[in-house]
Amino acid sequence: MNKKKKVIMIIGIVVLIVIMAIGIFAYINLHYDYLNEKFLEKKGYKLGFTENVAKLDDGSEIYYIEGPNNGPKLLLLHGQQVTCYDYAKVLPRLSEEFHIYALDYYGHGKSSKNLDKYNAVEIGNDIVWFLKNIIKEEAYISGHSSGALLAAYASAKAPDYIIATVLEDGPFFSTLPGRAEKTISWLGFKNMYDYLNQNEIDTFMEYSLEHDYMQELFNAEDPQAWDKVVKGPALEYLAKHPGQIPKMWFYPPKMGINSLYAINANMQDGTSHYDLRFGVTFYDFSWFEGFNQEEILKNIQSPTVVMHVAPNEMTAPGYYDKNEILLAAMDETDAQKVVDLIPNSKYVGGFKSDHDIHADLPDEYIKVLLDLKNQIESDF
Repeated sequence: MNKKKKVIMIIGIVVLIVIMAIGIFAYINLHYDYLNEKFLEKKGYKLGFTENVAKLDDGSEIYYIEGPNNGPKLLLLHGQQVTCYDYAKVLPRLSEEFHIYALDYYGHGKSSKNLDKYNAVEIGNDIVWFLKNIIKEEAYISGHSSGALLAAYASAKAPDYIIATVLEDGPFFSTLPGRAEKTISWLGFKNMYDYLNQNEIDTFMEYSLEHDYMQELFNAEDPQAWDKVVKGPALEYLAKHPGQIPKMWFYPPKMGINSLYAINANMQDGTSHYDLRFGVTFYDFSWFEGFNQEEILKNIQSPTVVMHVAPNEMTAPGYYDKNEILLAAMDETDAQKVVDLIPNSKYVGGFKSDHDIHADLPDEYIKVLLDLKNQIESDF
């Protein structure tokens, strides 16, 4: 074989390797389970998880998954716009130590979409019902974000059924009128309200691409960054795949862009089970009717861990951006107030996560729960 043919062959091999590498890269990005919807098929059934529906006397249905009986009961309450499968990364390890129950609360996943139930007290009372009628004995309870508010409520209202409580980056006090309007979360809920009360843009996905406050953060250094990186590619995708969640082959999971699209999936667009009307109750504060956060926290009797993220790179050393918008669930003052109000609580902070600690830092979240379990068991 002459030198020229060898060079051509080497170039051909290199090109083939590059094409294969790009193909694998694209396949991983396009088939990554951004909402963990395939957890049961991939791992859950092998781990011993089952799907169930709890039916209440008023016709409400609570969908939940239950793990094998490998220890004390643990009830997991997800945050907003996701489902019980948001805990997918921690379920395998936790299911070795706990008997897990993870539910979808109303407005999410496969649970009821009854507007009359979109209220912290209504949901909280039904979680207490779930503890008493489905779990039927003492349990650890861990809630994330709005799920932390619900975990606090259930812990305060049913102390005889709670061993210990974990409040994972809950939006305590930042959700109150006068404070909420200057948070990134409330601005997102405002988009839901505005979308449902307009007739110009067909889907919430498109509306969000136009109005999401995240574009302020993307455009901090380049005014066109949001359009070039997020909005433009998504609109091109939607033009070719109407009614689907945008998913770009060239954005790896760690970049977070495809996850940003996925979190905006919703029932109204037909792309997910999340009901945008649930988010509206945070915008107009109706979700909090009868829910006194200070009184709830004061009445938690169980040992409690308050988990809190660290300020991110854009806002450090604080939690607010240049527009004084809170880019976290709560700031350091809110977190300290939560700890001060709960009689037997412990603050664990500094997590380098935007908000979803159990998904971003599964090992650290698991350690918090196992340390708590070991502490409780050593006290007896």
